[in-house]
Amino acid sequence: MNAGAIAGLIAAGAFLMLVLVLAVPILKLRHTVDAATRAINDLNDRTGPLLGGVTETVDNVNTALGQVQVSLDGVNVQLAKVDTMTEHAQNVTANVANLVTVVSAAAANPLVKVASFGYGLRKAAAARRHADQEREVRAALKQRRKAERAAH
Repeated sequence: MNAGAIAGLIAAGAFLMLVLVLAVPILKLRHTVDAATRAINDLNDRTGPLLGGVTETVDNVNTALGQVQVSLDGVNVQLAKVDTMTEHAQNVTANVANLVTVVSAAAANPLVKVASFGYGLRKAAAARRHADQEREVRAALKQRRKAERAAH
C-alpha cells in the first residue's frame, strides 16, 4: 500500500464520519419536515371548508345588502311622496293664512265702522241730553228772573 492509497483511505474514512455525523441531524430534520407537511395538509383540509363557509357567508351578506338596498329604495320613494305631501300642506297652509287675512280685513272694516257709528251715536245722545239740560236750566233761570222782576 502506498501513501496515496492510505491518504485515500483516510479521506474515505473522514468522509464516512462526516456522512454519519450529518445523517443524524438530517434524519431528525426529516421527522420535522414530515410533521410540518402533516400540519400543512391538515391546515389545507380545514381551510377548504372554512373558506367555503366564508364564501357562503359573504353571499348571504351580499343578498342581505341587496334586500337592504331595495328597502332603502322603497323608503326613498315614500320620502319623496312625503315631501310632496308636505309641500301641498305648506301650500294649503299659506292659502288658509291668506284667506284668514282677507276675511279678517273684510270683517274688521265693517266692525270698525259699526263701532265708530255707535261711538258717534253715544256722543250725539250725550250732547243732546246736555243741551236739553242746559235749556231747562236756562229756562228755569229766566223764569226766576221774571218772577223776581215782577215781584219788585
